[in-house]
Amino acid sequence: MKIGKEVIPRTAISTSDESSITVRGADLCSGLIGRISFTDYFHLLVTGRAASPAVTAILDATLVAIAEHGLVPSVQASRMTLAAAPDAFQGAVAAGILGCGSVILGASEDAGRLFVEIDARATDGDIDAAALAVVRSHREARRPIPGYGHPLHKARDPRVDALFAVARDQAINLRFVDIAEAVERVIPDVVGKDLKLNVSAAIPALLLGVGFPLEALRGVPILARTAGLIAHLTEELQRSIGFALSYQATRDAVFDGSPAPDPAAGSGR
Repeated sequence: MKIGKEVIPRTAISTSDESSITVRGADLCSGLIGRISFTDYFHLLVTGRAASPAVTAILDATLVAIAEHGLVPSVQASRMTLAAAPDAFQGAVAAGILGCGSVILGASEDAGRLFVEIDARATDGDIDAAALAVVRSHREARRPIPGYGHPLHKARDPRVDALFAVARDQAINLRFVDIAEAVERVIPDVVGKDLKLNVSAAIPALLLGVGFPLEALRGVPILARTAGLIAHLTEELQRSIGFALSYQATRDAVFDGSPAPDPAAGSGR
């Protein structure tokens, strides 16, 4: 049984021999190390293209915006994992990343797909009408509108305007920013409540505007959050709260299952 179309393993990303390492057509040692930032290198690895200054600014801004998020479930999972296995730093990082999905970290990709669908539908230039149609179809299918609403930031997530300001300063294509804001405008009529843009919608609005691949969108918050997890795990090794988090869950948990039978009641005594 073959998985995929290729029968010979091929990659265009890197190769090496006894004396050199080539990455995306550049010599790693003489052309990249010390000459390119990690953000630019990430872009080169993913796309095969050198980043322009505007692309670097946009990608930097999105990574900074999403790297740290406090004691969210992924961070708690990481810190509790490290507390229980302090020799498994890599396992603790993995524990925080494995939960990436439609609620945590994966919403940026989902929002990006929503925006691309609206973009394809708005062939007549009426973004609001296209947004309304797509949001209605999502609602009718009982699918969430990814990237809108926030448990804390009921007015717009403050990171959104900060990211959009970077986009305008860098004079990038604002097509997907306009689409994101059109979705925000039509949501009240479809959903019945005013759900504002959050950072998970702002990220694809910017990255799609600089040609970042839709298929790689989820990787941006994963990369960013990895940096935040490393910070939390370093703190965990210095000042451990992993077991405190576990104890809090134990204290607050309420058992509402069936009780075990009373042995005395079955003995007839």
